Amino acid sequence: MKIAILGTRGIPANYGGFETFAEQLSTRLVARRHEVTVYGRKHYSTTNARFHCGVELVILPTIRHKYFDTVVHTFLSVMHAVTRRYDIILICNAANSIFAFAPRLVGVPTLVNVDGLERKRKKWNWLGRKYYLLSEWLSTFLPSAIVTDAQVIQDYYATRYGKDSAMIAYGAEVARRAAPERLLHYGLRPNRYILYVSRLEPENNAHLVIQAYEKVATDLPLVIVGGAPYAEEYIAQLKSTKDRRIKFLGFVFGEDYRALQQNAYCYVHATEVGGTHPALIEAMGAGNCALTLDTPENLEVIGDAGIIYDSAEGLAEELKHVLADPLIIKEYRHRAMARVMKLYNWEQITDQYEWLLSRVAGVEARAPVPLLAREVKGGELEPLTYPFAAFAEDEVTEVRQKVRRAAKTLR
Repeated sequence: MKIAILGTRGIPANYGGFETFAEQLSTRLVARRHEVTVYGRKHYSTTNARFHCGVELVILPTIRHKYFDTVVHTFLSVMHAVTRRYDIILICNAANSIFAFAPRLVGVPTLVNVDGLERKRKKWNWLGRKYYLLSEWLSTFLPSAIVTDAQVIQDYYATRYGKDSAMIAYGAEVARRAAPERLLHYGLRPNRYILYVSRLEPENNAHLVIQAYEKVATDLPLVIVGGAPYAEEYIAQLKSTKDRRIKFLGFVFGEDYRALQQNAYCYVHATEVGGTHPALIEAMGAGNCALTLDTPENLEVIGDAGIIYDSAEGLAEELKHVLADPLIIKEYRHRAMARVMKLYNWEQITDQYEWLLSRVAGVEARAPVPLLAREVKGGELEPLTYPFAAFAEDEVTEVRQKVRRAAKTLR
């Protein structure tokens, strides 16, 4: 198939979840002999090359503004894409649904990944929130089909709009390797820091994590990875903390990011808006004991493979608990890696997208094979670099019931 991916900042990934998704999916599809083009934004591009790992790059300008950056770039990308005779176009972000009809006018089907409920983010004013609500509705009929990345979001679209969607989660690598040499220039040591990764925006609750950490007596620093282009005031507020144990690293990508994830003592996740959060799955795949804020989306991902908290006070207590008992860390590391290997492995996610893209494009393709049913290397799954034990997942039905109940409250 000839596939275009629109609506992200582009690849190589140097910003967030959609960019990592575009890079992971596109490079894997190219390895399966599909032709893939990823559209990127000029002011985020880090390369002048025409191709990245076999993926064609089309870099276009946009208006660098909080409210226009995404939609203006996607509009230009769609206008360019309709001249290229793609078999299908994958558009990321429900905000871009308004443009999904244009390729269909020339016979090219479109698939929109709607992401989470962006309108609930505090950074948007009332007009921005209304636009996102309108975009949700437009996504139910302008594209050929939509895909969600969490059960709770799939159920939301079904209960609010009566719209069926495919559900394909975000993916992650599964590995844990010691990499002390990559930590040195950050002043860190393996298993001797607490990690938090997110865009630094209010609804991702970095302030809550800092408040909790300040109540914990430990010599393990809190390492905060991330930033945000339009949240200078909030970031300045975070950095005003007087706790010198807290390190702000800004955005980190590539091998350094992998090393930070794979060498943390534990990981703290505090986001409250969106679907499947990439950093949480990546932390689990990296063998982290994840302390996770109690939201329906987070519960869906973590299952019984992490520790749940519901306030700054609760997080402080859980941090004290895991710092005092390394055996807890070991058990949850095993569980987290096993859960990602079973549910969120990138190859399995690529199988599902390849099948869905083929179906929407009207191209014949075999149905995706469940990861654990595949045989490689003489009938065994490829070995991991960190051993993990299998565990019972009797919680799956219970979590899905909670998620469906939660979807009704998201209106």
